[in-house]
Amino acid sequence: MRLSVKAPAKINLSLDVLHKRPDGYHEVEMVMTTIDLADRIELVDLPEDKITILSHNRFVPDDGRNLAYQAAQLLKKKFNIKKGVAITIDKVIPVAAGLAGGSSDAAATLKGLNELWDLGLSMDELADLGAEIGSDVSFCVYGGTALASGRGEKIRHLPSPPNCWVILAKPTIGVSTADVYKNLDVKNLKHPDTQAMINALENESYHGICDHLSNVLESVTLNMYPEVAHIKDQMERFGADSVLMSGSGPTVYGLVQYESRVHRIYNGLRGFCDQVFAVRMLGE
Repeated sequence: MRLSVKAPAKINLSLDVLHKRPDGYHEVEMVMTTIDLADRIELVDLPEDKITILSHNRFVPDDGRNLAYQAAQLLKKKFNIKKGVAITIDKVIPVAAGLAGGSSDAAATLKGLNELWDLGLSMDELADLGAEIGSDVSFCVYGGTALASGRGEKIRHLPSPPNCWVILAKPTIGVSTADVYKNLDVKNLKHPDTQAMINALENESYHGICDHLSNVLESVTLNMYPEVAHIKDQMERFGADSVLMSGSGPTVYGLVQYESRVHRIYNGLRGFCDQVFAVRMLGE
């Protein structure tokens, strides 16, 4: 049997780090939403007891480092599955970009194998399993828009943002999330107003969302990688309504309400940045 599952990227509308926890993780509050930039995961049953990963993107690992591999391995172990699966990842989301591409691939694999192997798990059960793989996987199982807290695994669903354009630009660098958190001065952060972002979503206020885009990790990444700060400056100069780095970076995105401005911003960024995308919010 063969099954194809969509794995959409996420952006952070707000990202706050509250403190470091005794378990070594950071306590976070993140408002996230999915966008129409997606990998495609194809799952094929194998009679042999093995997991294979195939991708034409050389930056995608084909072993136990791959989160989709870990998702399949987790289900096999938990439910004593003796057959295998071939996982093909058609990679569209940039790798190591702050867009949860690997986490979304893992979430899509969990959902797809739940169907392929007839496990009968609920979304909540899949999200709980996702938390064992990585901090963003639980959110990616649900998709939509949510407040993620704890280390990212506690999910509170929120209304989706008003539809608009999202322009993303990723410089040709990778950013280590671990390095960013290691250099974060948690005691001296200027914290976002997370509740104001939630209120803007509940009031369907596009301008309220633009006014409260905030990410405390910018303070580290923009300092470590000046090219990220340059992209942010350029996107603002080209006329995006509001601009923010997603996750630990290096991808920067701009929200744009009117399509007439999209092409100018997109073309301006393409002048010095290879990976530029203009997509829509996904909504629910």
